[in-house]
Amino acid sequence: MAAPVDPIALAAALISSPSVTPARGPVFDILEQALSELGFDVHRFIAGDPPEGPVENLVATRGTGSPHFGFAGHLDVVPPGDGWAGDPFDARIEDGVLTGRGANDMKSAIAAFVAAISRVEQARGTCSFLITGDEEGPSTHGTPAIIRWLGARSIKPDMILIGEPTSNAQLGDTVKIGRRGSVNMWIEVPGTQGHVAYPHRADNPIPPVARIVAALDAVHLDDGTDAFPPSNLEFTEVACGESATNLIPGSASARLNIRFNNLHRGADLVRMVEEVAQREAPGATVEAKISGEAFLTPPGELYELVVDAIREETGLTPELSTGGGTSDGRYLIALCPVVDFGLPNATMHKVGESARVEDIEALSRIYERIVTKVLG
Repeated sequence: MAAPVDPIALAAALISSPSVTPARGPVFDILEQALSELGFDVHRFIAGDPPEGPVENLVATRGTGSPHFGFAGHLDVVPPGDGWAGDPFDARIEDGVLTGRGANDMKSAIAAFVAAISRVEQARGTCSFLITGDEEGPSTHGTPAIIRWLGARSIKPDMILIGEPTSNAQLGDTVKIGRRGSVNMWIEVPGTQGHVAYPHRADNPIPPVARIVAALDAVHLDDGTDAFPPSNLEFTEVACGESATNLIPGSASARLNIRFNNLHRGADLVRMVEEVAQREAPGATVEAKISGEAFLTPPGELYELVVDAIREETGLTPELSTGGGTSDGRYLIALCPVVDFGLPNATMHKVGESARVEDIEALSRIYERIVTKVLG
């Protein structure tokens, strides 16, 4: 076996390679070198054209046959923003805390899994890394492209663990066994611009938009299920194209997002919004983008592997949750059972994003326990 990988050193190296979404190039070089030294067959490819591409993706495999255990994640990060105490892409450790953009979401988890597999004597089956450079962005040419790449080669994992930061108060307290779906919609109501003193010569689009907002705000989607919280519809913007105190605008718009559980399908929710918009404002148009459908991994071997490994390492029995945002599990569930498990997520996407060194090391040991049971 090759020398074990230090998860902290690898995490710091990945953080210190800027990779604001969509990520390409040097950050993938670092990961490729680490995996190649462990005997992985590494494949990198570019997918997509502007404006949502090009995106770099990586698939690395070691071993053959079943069981096939996959680890999925992303090397892209959100923009750092202002207010950092130092360079957000200069990883630093102070008082046992690793700080830098991507330390929490989710370069440290990728490093932890690389370190874990470096300590496992793989006796059977296949281990794979499914790593995208576009999870924080549109995701159009990221994990969906990886799935197509796998399908073209008849490669299909038996189970996938995603290293998203799922823990809440402490490492191991929460595992995500499913995610809600998400759909964004843009409603446009046409009008006729005119002077406020001559309203008969204009057609004000603002009252119809207000009626649409009120009608949709009154919709009760559901009460949730045993596995999912209630679905929620939230307006994120109401606007009009022109701005003057004496001007009736020529158009008005509203933007909304629905986070929905597995009682709904995205297309059905889009039709519901379209029907309300047409009823309250004939001529209104609705544009929609479904980011992902709700999914739930049924109880089985993957649950047990993850929960047992967490309990053995931390003494905690994790909550099995579907709360929070989306992940690329919404795509990967088409291949096999999927769960998300990673670091405490209090600093994800924040200025000063960080992770405790001891949590990264413990996460790596949990990953090692899981892989050992499957492939060791």
